[in-house]
Amino acid sequence: MGEAKRRQDQGLAPKNPNKDLRPKAPGLLIKFPRLPLYLGVLLAIYLIFDWIKLNSAVQ
Repeated sequence: MGEAKRRQDQGLAPKNPNKDLRPKAPGLLIKFPRLPLYLGVLLAIYLIFDWIKLNSAVQ
């Protein structure tokens, strides 16, 4: 006998489907679509300054 039939025979309500415990929040990329661009620019600026500092220290 399946669980649904057993619950019906006992007079219990059908089981509710499991809901996601966490609320569905939009992801960072949906919220801030230009975030990867800004991070890439910041990384490039950091690498350029680091490269300049390295080359000036070698002399």
